Amino acid sequence: MSTGWIIALIVIVVAVALVAAALTLRSRGARRGPDLKRRFGPEYDRAVARHDGDAEAAERELAQRVERHGDLRARPLEPAERERFEARWTAAQERFVDSPREAVAEADRLLAEVAGTRGFPDGGQYEEQVAALSVHHAHHVDGYRRVHRAAHDGGGSTEEMREAVVAARALFDELVRHDTGRHHAGADRVRRERVRDHHTPWALHRRQAKES
Repeated sequence: MSTGWIIALIVIVVAVALVAAALTLRSRGARRGPDLKRRFGPEYDRAVARHDGDAEAAERELAQRVERHGDLRARPLEPAERERFEARWTAAQERFVDSPREAVAEADRLLAEVAGTRGFPDGGQYEEQVAALSVHHAHHVDGYRRVHRAAHDGGGSTEEMREAVVAARALFDELVRHDTGRHHAGADRVRRERVRDHHTPWALHRRQAKES
């Protein structure tokens, strides 16, 4: 076989390999969108909105989060740790009636601490911690964002602060009571918590404010 034929065959093989690689990447890209949307749920929609509707840019960001944090295995809390965190949350919730801003700040600190204790990035790396939490607790991580904003941006109205802490409670419960990967089973429990919260001191504060 002449040198010319050998070169031609090499060129054909390389071209076929490149086409196959392109088709594989396109197929993976087509599957990635639905996979990410299923995994991230409302977090997917937030990412798309943050990228002004650019789904491809949002998917690249979410895929990078999975690459960085998808293998994270959160360590279980010891019973004493769980009790201590739950006691602090209860105390913060009770403090809300008299000192809502302090209660919001404590809720923000607690989420950072419990996440760090479970093995997520340290609370001092807030953005990276939230990114990691979004991979494993996508349905409730926005509650952390809301309470963090309330704690650091002036808090807003008392009702806005109350709603932020209620939203943050869902993530707190998952971090304290469940292992990573079990977050999709928490919807019914969250609804029960919200019903129960109707009778808490800060719910009473809300009703009193409406009546005054």
